[in-house]
Formats: sequence, C-alpha cells, structure tokens
Amino acid sequence: MEALIPIINKLHDVFNSVGTESIQLPQIVVVGTQSSGKSSVLEGIVGRDFLPRGTGIVTRRPLVLQLVHVQKDDVESRIQADGTKVEAEEWGKFLHTKNKIYTDFDAIRQEIADETDRLSGTNKGICNDHISLKIYSPHVLNLTLVDLPGITRVPIGDQPHNIEKQIREMIFSYIGNPNSIILAVTTANTDIATSEAIKIARECDPEGRRTLAVITKLDLMDAGTDAMDELCGRIIPVKLGIIGVVNRSQADIRDNKDINDQLKDEQSFLQKKYPAIASRNGTKFLTRTLNRLLVHHIKDCLPELKTRINIMTSQYQNLLSSFGEAIEDKNQLLLQVITRFATAYCNTIEGTAKNIETSELCGGARICYIFHETFGRVLDSIDPLGGLTQWDILTAIRNATGPRPALFVPEVSFELLVKRQIKRLEEPALRCVELVHEEMQRIIQHCGTQQEMLRFPQLHERIVDVVTALLRRRLPPTNEMVSNLLAIELAYVNTKHPDFSEASLIHRTMTEAPLESIAALQVTKPKELESQSKPYPAASSLSGAEQAGTWNRLFSRTQSGKPEAMMNGGEDGSAPLSPHMLKKNTAGSSAAGVNLLPDIPPQGASRKLTAREQRDCEVIEKLIRSYFLIIRKSIQDAIPKAVMHFLVNHVQDHIQSELVSQLYKKEEIERLLQESEAITSRRQEVTEMLQALQRASQIISEIREFQIW
Repeated sequence: MEALIPIINKLHDVFNSVGTESIQLPQIVVVGTQSSGKSSVLEGIVGRDFLPRGTGIVTRRPLVLQLVHVQKDDVESRIQADGTKVEAEEWGKFLHTKNKIYTDFDAIRQEIADETDRLSGTNKGICNDHISLKIYSPHVLNLTLVDLPGITRVPIGDQPHNIEKQIREMIFSYIGNPNSIILAVTTANTDIATSEAIKIARECDPEGRRTLAVITKLDLMDAGTDAMDELCGRIIPVKLGIIGVVNRSQADIRDNKDINDQLKDEQSFLQKKYPAIASRNGTKFLTRTLNRLLVHHIKDCLPELKTRINIMTSQYQNLLSSFGEAIEDKNQLLLQVITRFATAYCNTIEGTAKNIETSELCGGARICYIFHETFGRVLDSIDPLGGLTQWDILTAIRNATGPRPALFVPEVSFELLVKRQIKRLEEPALRCVELVHEEMQRIIQHCGTQQEMLRFPQLHERIVDVVTALLRRRLPPTNEMVSNLLAIELAYVNTKHPDFSEASLIHRTMTEAPLESIAALQVTKPKELESQSKPYPAASSLSGAEQAGTWNRLFSRTQSGKPEAMMNGGEDGSAPLSPHMLKKNTAGSSAAGVNLLPDIPPQGASRKLTAREQRDCEVIEKLIRSYFLIIRKSIQDAIPKAVMHFLVNHVQDHIQSELVSQLYKKEEIERLLQESEAITSRRQEVTEMLQALQRASQIISEIREFQIW
C-alpha cells in the first residue's frame, strides 16, 4: 500500500512537466489563517527547517511538497537522470530547476523565497502559480502536501484591495478537487467555532468525509484552560479527527532550536497536559495519520483515475489526428485538400454533406427556399394592376386611337400597358440571382471550417479568393440571361397564347355589344336624343340677323367676361372648365378667339366615366390581369432554371478544375502549405500532453491488484 503514494508523486511529476491540471490527483491541502502555524506543521512533518520565515504573510505562492521515503542503502533511488549518484542522506529538488540537487535546506529556503519574489514581487504580492518541491529522506513518510497562503482580510504592500477574495479563490481551486484531503489548521488560543479554516473546509466538504483538523499552539492557551473538548470533537466534530500539535515558538526559531528536540518537548507537554489522549496527538501521530488517510484515499480514487486517464488519452489521440500528420508529399497533399474542398462544396449544395446543419438552412436547401419561398412569395405579392388607375388606362386608349374615335378597344393600348406591368418582374428576378450568389458565397465559409483550412491559412485564403472570383464571373451572364427572359416576354405579346382565354371571350363580347346598342336605339329614341340629333340650319338658309344671333349665343360672354358655354358646361353634359384652365385659354387665344379647349383633357374627380369608357377600362384590366398572370407563372418557372444552369451547376462543374489551374503551381505550393503558428503550437501541446498521459497510463499499470485491494 505504501507504494501508492510514490506512484501518485510520479503522476504529479508527469503532469507538472506539461503544465496542466486536467487530472485531479489525490493530495493533502493545508489551509488556515495567516500565522496559524501551517508552515510549522509542515516543517514538523518533514523534520527539517526549510520554509521561509517572517512576520505577516510569508507563503505567497502555493507550494506542492512531495515527501519521498528513501532508505540509506537504496542505491536505485539515488541515481539521477544524468547518471550521477546522490551521496547525501537527505536532499531536495525543484521542478523549475530541473535536475539540480539541494542538500542544504537553507539553500532550499532561499530558493523558495527567490522563486516567490520572481513572480509575486517583493512587497507582499501573491501569485497562483505553484512551486513544486520534492524532498527525499529516510525520516519522512510518503506524502503529497500543498501549502497555501494564509487567509487574510486587510491588504498590505502591493496586495490588491480584494486580496481576501483572491486567496479564497486560490484555496477553493485546490480543496475543490474531490480527490484532495483538507488539512484545516486552527489555533488553540482562539474559539474553534470561529475557525476560518474549518468554515472554508465545510463549504467544499459539507459532510466532512475528507477533512482533518489540526489544532496548533496548545502551549499558548491561557492558564487554567485546555483544549480537551476541542480535541475530543465535543464542540465541532470532524469525521477524520482532530489532532493537536505543539510547534516551535518564535523565540525557538530565532535560537535555531532543532526540530527533533521540539518533537521530544511536544511529547512531554502532551503527556503532562493531555495524558489520556497523548498517544492520539502530536506531530508524529499526525504524519502517520496523513500517510494512512492518503493511501486509502488514493486507493479509493485510483479506479476512477485510471478511467479518466484512458478517456483523455483517446481524446488527445483524436485531437492530434485532426491536426494532420507530418507533410511528406506536398503536391499530393495540395491536390487532396483541393479535392476535399470541392467535394464538400458540391455536397453542401446537393444536400449530401456529412455534417448537416440543424440550426439553420444552408447550401442547396437555402437556394431552394430562395427559389420557391422568397422569390415565389414576392412574385405572388405583385398586383397585376399595381400602379395603374382607370384614368391611366383611359388615357392610353385615347392616345392609341389618334384623331379618330374608335368603335373597339385598340390593341396597342393593351400591349403598352401590359409591357409596363411585366417590367415590374425584372427587379425581383435580379434580386433572386443576388440572393443565390450570396448563399453560394456563404457555402465557401461553411466548407472552410475543415481542419485543413485551419491548418493552412494561406491556402484557405487563396481558395476563398478563387471561388469568389469564379462566382463573380458567373454573375453577369446569369443576370444577362434573367434580363433576356424578361426582354423576350416584352418583345412579343402573344395574344394567341393557349392560356390567354380572356382575349377570345372579350372579343366576342365586344362584337356583340355594339349591335345590341344599335338595335336598342332603333326601337326607341328619346326626345332629348331627337333634339340633340336635329341638325343646325345651314348658314345659307338663315337671314343675317339669325346668323348673328346664333353666333352670339355660341360665343356670348357673361358679365364676368368669360364664355357662357365654357362656364356652364358643354351641351353634351361635359364638365365645365376650371377657372384656372379657362383663364389660361382665354389669355392665350384672346386675339384669335378660337382655341378654347384646355391643354390636357379633364381627369380625376372632375367628371365621371361614361358607360363606354367604363366598359373599355374593364376590358383592358381583364386582359392585363389575365396575360400578366401567364407571364408571371412563366417567369417564376424560368428564373430558377436559368440561375441553376448559368450559376449553380456551372460552378459545381468547374470549381475543382478552377482551383487546380489557379493553385497547383510549383512556385506557390511551398507558401500555400505553410502551417499557421497556432496549429503548430497546439500540435506541440497536444503531443506533450498525449505523451504525459501515456506515461501516466504506464505508471498506473504497474500497480498490482493486490496493492489496490
């Protein structure tokens, strides 16, 4: 069983060499308030005076102390890595000084002080980086202890204002390890119920399964008092026990009192003051208890520790494999990287990629969404008659008829208006191309997360540039094709389209309606129509007075000086001219007195549409709606096909050949396959950690079953 502690010490050395604490190894953590006697307890366990001394906070960095029992005739343990043999009975080694041997414990004390000042400063500052010290001696038992800075509340020197919080966090980082044993040190001349060390221990170990209490300074209690109740656990019970010790006083330290003499005086004091429990107290009993507890604790933790090491070994092997092997043939590797990228790019579009996204649409699925959801929804939202009013339609009809009144709706007005509506489809179509182009650009980044891309950043950058340039070159032909599809529809309005049934239906209605109107007029003719249709008498048949009366009525002016006919409206019921228009016309034609019409025919709310005008507008609206829906359906089907052919499929077919032609050049291979510094550094770290785990696995495999059980 004793062999377990040296094995754990070896594991400490292995993982300390790579600077990691990912494996939580069993150890004893010493906690207590400042000047509670923690360092004196450790010196009593070692039997040598080797720790820095002074007032205030002295321990300012964690000290990992490994005690290794070495017999005087144990030659194998005294042979060092360089083949030299240590002749001294006791010696020490620091991890940071490699193979340097310290046989003078005063030199060990000085090295601890110097190393502390190196990172913590010389003015009471603290540091989380630990110092590893291993002491070999025939007078010690195998132990692994951690000495931590004492708990303090008021900052001094260079200490930050939150020094108490920092020290507590440091302590919790060690005692939070479930495989550690907590050695809570408190003084006998203070109330144990107010012990800060026991309070902190209970926060991490509420059940007390791994807490051992030590009461120091038993010889400094007031006269007439003792610590019997505390030592027997009557005040605060501790499962692993409470052990009392007597350390050297400050005067003894100044006088260089030998620790062995102090241990004898300690036994005499305990026999005198606490004869009933003297055998269960003292530094020697504490050392044996710690050794026994640590051995059994290691035995309990070892199966889990072996499992943890095996799992981490497998994880780091996979991680190292992901960084790639050493480059042997750069030409072959470059072709492999290009092929894998091109395959991943095409697979992402086709939906056959290995790593399918579950959080969002990407690749081909997003392109499909753009075609049938985004683009289709925008087309469906376009109103066939959007932006057209009845007055716009009526104006187009009038402009298409020229000077002659038309019996039928002119086809030119329909073509003019429907082309205007079809042009509205071009912007959504070009936007659809843009969205697909953006998605194909995003696929580059999605495929660029492969390990090769991270390993070779310059190659990744060039691949992105080449594919981006390829996409950029395909964008103008695709846009041109989409514009041509719209131009084709605008070039020829096919009124004989099989789906354009509205044209024949409206034509039949148009040819039948005038005949019905003529028949209705022949059956009955209202008097007002007769009066309106009565012709004016010929000018030759009227006398001079009658002729003058007729013209006077037509062009007589009102009292305001404006033509009466224009003020009251025409005889056919047309709306009167507005004063503004009338003023303009009269001013412009006052000399001639002939042109009295406005420049622009009245529209909007100035008058209502006649029955025929209403009918013509409805006919044009029906034709535009019907034909627009046909063209929209055709465009909705043709645009995705054009985008797939000219952009998506073309890029899929040519991406690999484009990458090879642009990147596979002898003068660029060396530069493209230059690894990033981060990957190189990370591979080195993973390699060292994997080697440490493999050594740890070998160390643990040396333990025989009978040693564990």
